[in-house]
Amino acid sequence: MFESVLVADRGETAGRILHTARAMGVKAIAVYSEADADLPFVAEADEAVLIGPADPARSYRDAAAILEAAHRTNARAVHPGRGLLAESATFARRVAGSELIWIGPPPLAMARMSDKVNARNLMKEAGVPVAPGVWEPVPDADTAVEEAERVGYPVMVKPAGGRGGIGLGPAYDEPSVRRAYETARAAAERFTGRADVLLERYVEGARHVEVQILGLADGAIIPLGERDCSVQRRHQKLVAETPSPGVTGALRDRLLAAAVRAGETVGHRGAGTVEFLVDPAAQDFSFLEMSTCLPAEQAVTEMATGIDLVEQQFRIAAGEPVWFTAAAPRGHAIEFRVHAEDPWRFLPGSGEIEVWEEPVGDGIRIDAGYAEGNTVTLHYDPLLAKLCVHGDDRAHALARARAAVDAFHIEGPPTNLPFLRELLDRPEFADGTYDTGIIARMRAPR
Repeated sequence: MFESVLVADRGETAGRILHTARAMGVKAIAVYSEADADLPFVAEADEAVLIGPADPARSYRDAAAILEAAHRTNARAVHPGRGLLAESATFARRVAGSELIWIGPPPLAMARMSDKVNARNLMKEAGVPVAPGVWEPVPDADTAVEEAERVGYPVMVKPAGGRGGIGLGPAYDEPSVRRAYETARAAAERFTGRADVLLERYVEGARHVEVQILGLADGAIIPLGERDCSVQRRHQKLVAETPSPGVTGALRDRLLAAAVRAGETVGHRGAGTVEFLVDPAAQDFSFLEMSTCLPAEQAVTEMATGIDLVEQQFRIAAGEPVWFTAAAPRGHAIEFRVHAEDPWRFLPGSGEIEVWEEPVGDGIRIDAGYAEGNTVTLHYDPLLAKLCVHGDDRAHALARARAAVDAFHIEGPPTNLPFLRELLDRPEFADGTYDTGIIARMRAPR
């Protein structure tokens, strides 16, 4: 095992990785911006380096500053976290070229999955189900309309590069296709520097289900169960649970097998997530995308399987074997993302945290990026913490979740805790029949 690791991320993500590093006896090195100097992850690190101002482009996305910090602290390895530079093949190559251990997938695997059109084509060739759609980027709005008529409405229009749901949207007719195309094109240019747009069949009433995989050094791919991430606002995940209440045993077997094929096809190593759109009525699914970094929803998989994904990333990067060949979830786990935001319109909030009181008890885990007295700024994602619960079954987990949300007390910036409590009382969430449209139905215009 390497002696030290620099974590090129911030907040809850950095704290989670630093915690495992210290538990494994690996020196934990953090980097931080001026705005984050007082956050818990900085204090938790064995050593921390200031790398720039609050602006992410001049700190957490500044590859040169991060590599300079790694060399200054004699770091042996670099963990990119799960955002910012985590899926940059260019950064991965620079890390490896600096004689540092890269704790992530091979750059080629990252590059293959970073373009959604290329990813669709690879998955189709590998026999992984993909939705009807285009096989090359759509060059203009007129072509988008032609392709939508060929594929059949409704369609989903989205940037071909990037991830996280930014810029995508459904279209039901020619005018909405043109609007969706312009939105996707603008987002693609802003976030990826390329105006490539993808179009594929959209399934209403679908569920967003993803499979956690681990790619070993010998090429083997281990599936670690699925997560249901259908509760989303603006296509951003708010809740994850495992196992999915909308997936039968037979469908689960097919999902896991498809995820393994996807990982083998791209030569994945380390932790990765293969995401699918599931049609509950047809009990069928299609490939959405593959995220090659540590998942934001790792806690539910860890609570249900007992496997520390960060530890496994470290061991795989160091060339060490893992001690398992498969892992099925035990009981039921649910994760809720607690954001600093207006619970009605989901607009980000900021301000000093005056009170921070976490729930405690059996089956409760809090992965927090902030503490009482910290200031939340608008420079970064509004995520404050992840509230995770585990129970013997889904009913048990839901009961713990209700009690935990009620006991989580934050004063200062607005939070989405009231929304999470409302969600838990929503019949379609309580009985597990929800789909990706649940928040739109809850937040329909008054």
